[in-house]
Order: sequence, then structure tokens, then C-alpha cells
Amino acid sequence: MGLKCELCFKMFHQSKIKLAALVGITLSVFSLLVHIFVANYSVGDFLRYKLQEDYLYPQGHKLWHQRLWGPVSSLEVLQPYAKPRNFYPVPGQQNGLIYAKIFGGFVKIRSSICDLVAIARLLNATLVIPEIQQSSLPADLKEARKRTKFPTISPKRSASPTFYIGEVLPKLKQSKVIRMLVSDGGCLQPILPSSLDEYQRLRCRVAFHALKFRSEIQALGKQMVERLQATVGPYLSYHPGLVRNTLAFHGCAELFQYRRKQLIKQGTVDEDLIVNSVSRKTNGSCPLMPEEVGLLLRAMGYPPNTVIYLAGSETFGGQRILVPLQAMYTNLVDCTSLCSKKELLNLIGPEYPLTSNLSQPPPAKSEKQLIEEWKKAGPRPRPLPPPPARPFYQHENEGWYGWVAETDLEPEFSPLDLRKQAHRLLWDALDYYVSVEADAFFPGFNNDGSGWPDFSSLVMGHRLYQTPSGVTYRPSRKTLAGLFGSVHDNLYHPTHNWMQLVRDHLNKSLGIDGLLAGAKSSKPANFLSYPFPECACRTSNSYDIPAHVMSSNGEILHGIEDECPEWMVRGLATASFKTNGAKDEDVDEIKLLEDDNETDGQSESDNGSRSDTSRSMEHDEEMDLDD
Repeated sequence: MGLKCELCFKMFHQSKIKLAALVGITLSVFSLLVHIFVANYSVGDFLRYKLQEDYLYPQGHKLWHQRLWGPVSSLEVLQPYAKPRNFYPVPGQQNGLIYAKIFGGFVKIRSSICDLVAIARLLNATLVIPEIQQSSLPADLKEARKRTKFPTISPKRSASPTFYIGEVLPKLKQSKVIRMLVSDGGCLQPILPSSLDEYQRLRCRVAFHALKFRSEIQALGKQMVERLQATVGPYLSYHPGLVRNTLAFHGCAELFQYRRKQLIKQGTVDEDLIVNSVSRKTNGSCPLMPEEVGLLLRAMGYPPNTVIYLAGSETFGGQRILVPLQAMYTNLVDCTSLCSKKELLNLIGPEYPLTSNLSQPPPAKSEKQLIEEWKKAGPRPRPLPPPPARPFYQHENEGWYGWVAETDLEPEFSPLDLRKQAHRLLWDALDYYVSVEADAFFPGFNNDGSGWPDFSSLVMGHRLYQTPSGVTYRPSRKTLAGLFGSVHDNLYHPTHNWMQLVRDHLNKSLGIDGLLAGAKSSKPANFLSYPFPECACRTSNSYDIPAHVMSSNGEILHGIEDECPEWMVRGLATASFKTNGAKDEDVDEIKLLEDDNETDGQSESDNGSRSDTSRSMEHDEEMDLDD
């Protein structure tokens, strides 16, 4: 009887455990279902948006395509116009020659050339750049240059026209030749007085019309654009901006403290050596990481099969830092993946082989020599000899490690270094061409505050001049840093409200708000990054674009663009008619524009209808896809 009671008690105990386990499993499943239910209403999962992009909003959808690839309707009234408009006399007898030498990479060279042309026109002198025109100096002046008989000038990046008229021009007239060393990416202040607007337009004509790449670069760049557009249609260009000097200047990476120390010694940086890179990232002083750019593009609605062209010959971190972006957008390409090795080698041209500077190991010793050294080594026992010194290889001497270990100065450039710099100029030229022609452009780091011209800013300025209504994002890194900080633990599962905030910010950066922000931040640093209003005109009056924007110093940054000439308006209307087809309202508009004897009332009604159309298109752009 006692045994039966004991068995019954064990069975009851086991059934109680099973019941408790069953209840626990049931509660766990219920909790999981509740969590999934709540997540579907509070989290904007990218998988859900991926399905919407691939099926609900095909690429041919007009509204969806316009939101991603443009044009931006609010900026369609702006057109490039850099021709002289006021009295622009032909230069008379020249005052002499400017012998210029430019130091720097692609961005600094391009920006400096435009400044030098404007200065040469201001001083009525002939510009000679040795790298381009090596044999332009007369024979007597060549000898004088060798003996350094004429003065040398190293102007600052923001030198004013008064400096050149008051100090440089007298020396030029006296010696007939002056030598200019330009190393800061420019030698003329970005914003000039209104009386010198024609010199600003001269800068535009040089940068966007006269200054062209070699025919081989243009041909290969055109092929690259065609290959990109032949895949799935439009493509987006992205420049990370992860450059060593920029990261060291802002203290965005503690790894470059030695480079930052050099910049402090040179007077380029007027701050403490050690800074908090996290705080710099928060206030927008550091570039957006490729992973963050991928998340922003996904929030905007770019499908995973979007083709992204990666520009920039230097990216700190290499392929490792691009892995998250490539995981989100597998069609991430660059010039090496678009072009064959033969095409790139043909662009470089024939090169002679360079001697190797690698340290050679000592010759191996014979067994007899080793035995003799052992016998002469002295009495035993004795301590083991120290290990042989490890030789420093060339790749270690090139970077910051070699500078710390050997000298406080940057090492002299070797022939191999100069060859790599020449190759980098070619790759930057290809990237610049493809980025300007891209259907959309996203900068990882522009307007960094250093005062140096940067790649993204020049591309954005060129795109603004060439196609003002094109899709060129001008994001605020400080705003985006705050948005990313709010969802730091759920970057890949942000809330719907967060995605809507990102969309609103980036959409505003495409239009008037982004344009005005660029006028305040880009133009004071580099004119070519924002060549308005001097190099633009308006096809009609738009109430959305302010009349003018002034800086704190009273300088005009944006606005007061002239109205476009009649021949340009007629040409734009004809081109629009051919592109959009022969619609009745288009035919009537073109007839009105071609009628030279139209009345003022007809012109006002035409402008009003065009403004109404622009406002309706803007209303469509502001529609939310989830509503």
C-alpha cells in the first residue's frame, strides 16, 4: 500500500512538471506573437519596403521614378548661363607672364587653374603652367627663371583682388615675369565684389567649358556611363570622402594623431592634438560612413538592385569598410570593375620599369663559414646573440608609421610615389566625369570646414551649374548624426517615424532648402562648389526661390539671378516639346514663346501657368508613399 502511494505521488509530481513546462511554452509562444504583432506596427522593416519597391512601385512609375531620379521641379526655372553680360573689354598690351606651379591632387589642381586664369585676366598677363605648357617661356626668360631673377609669390587661398592689383601688378610690370606657387587649392577669394561678376563668370567658363579632360579620358568615361545606364537604368554616384588628411584635420580617427600633429605645426590646424572623435561625429565634422549611407538610401526607397558607382581613389579602410554597403546594394561598382585591365593600361600609356627599392636579404653563408664563426665566437657557455634587425620596407616608409619611426618630416617622393600620384589623377578624372553625368549624387563628406576644396563639393557645383534640377543630395551631417543617434541600437530596424524624418530631410536637401544651405556653407569656401547667382539665369519668376540670400558680411550668396535671354527660353521650350511629345498645351505654349510680338498680358499668363504647374509637381513630390 505504501509503495502504491509513493508511485502515485511520483506520477502526480511528473505530471505537474509537464503541466508547468506546457504553460511556460504556451506563454513564450504568446509573448513572441505579441512581440511580432507590435513590431509590425512600430518598426519599418527594410524587407517590407523592399517588397514595396520591387512590386508595388515599379521603376516606370512616374511619381516614384521622379522622387528618386528627378528632376526637382522647384529648381527647373534655373539654367546655366556664364556668358559675359556687361562691358567686358578685350585685353590690350600685356603686362607680362605669370609662371605658376601648382601643388596638390586633382581637386586642388582643378580649382587652382580656374583661379589663376581669373588672376591672369585681372592683371592682363599671360598664364604659363609648366606641367601643361613646358616650352612657352621665351629663351631669355628661361635663363632668368633658372637664375631666379624674377620674384616668387606664394599667395594665400583667400587672396583678394586688391592684393594682386596693389602688390603683384607693380612687380609684374617691373620684372615682366613673376613666379606663383599655389599649394592650398586656390589663390583667389571665392566671393568677389559685384563689380567683378564677369571674373566669376570667367571662372565658370574655365571650369565647366574650357577645362576639358584628355580625349582618351572622355571616351572611356563616356563608355563607363553607357555601361552603367545599360544595366537597370539610372545609377547613383557616391563619394565616401574618407581621406587621410581630412580625417586627421578634424580628429575623426585617433589613428592619425601624428598627421594631425604635423598639421598643427604647419599652422593648418589651430586646435588641441587630442580630440574626442565621437563628439566630432556628433556635431557633423566627420564623414558619413558607407553603412550609414546605405541605410539612408534604403530609407529613401532606392531598391536593392540600384547601381551605385563608388568614386574616390582613396578610401581609408579599404574594402573592409564598404562591406555593409555592399551587403545592402550588391551592384556597387568602381572604375576597376567597369573597365578591363587593358582599357586602364591604355589610358596610362607606356611606362618604363622602375628599380626596386626593397631591402635585399644578406647572402646565405656556407656551412664552412658558419663553423668558423662558431669556433671564433669565444668561450662557452655564452648568451645567445640578439636577433638581427628587421629591415624597413618601402611600404612602411611611405606612411605615417615610417614618419614616426624615422623622421619628423614627410619623406621625399620616390619615382614610384610620383607614378602612383599620376595614376591617381587619372582615376580621379574618371570618377569626376562619371559623377557629374550620374543620375543622382550622394556626398559622404563635403563642406568639411577645412577650407580646402574637396571632391564632392566640386562635383556638386558642376552638377548644379550643368543641371540645376538634377538629383544632388546636400545633407546636413549634424542632423543625420542626431537621427542615427536616436536609433543607435536598431539601425536595421528603425521606426517608421524615423524613416519619414530621413525622407523629409533628404528631400528638402534636393530643393530650395538644400540650395540655400549650400549657399551659406559651400560658396564662402570655394566658388566652384556653388557658382550661383553669377553663372545662372531664371526662365521665369518663381515665388519658391527667394530673391537673394546675404551672408553675415553683407555679401550676396544666392539670388538676384538675371532672367534668361529670349533665345534660351525658346530653345528650352522647343527641347521640352520634342522630349515630351506633341501635347495640345505644349503646342500652345511653344507658339506663345515663339511669337515675338506677344503682349505683356500673354507673357504674364504664360508665366503664371508655368508657376502653377511647378507648384502642382512640388505637391506630388511631397506626397507620402505610405498614405
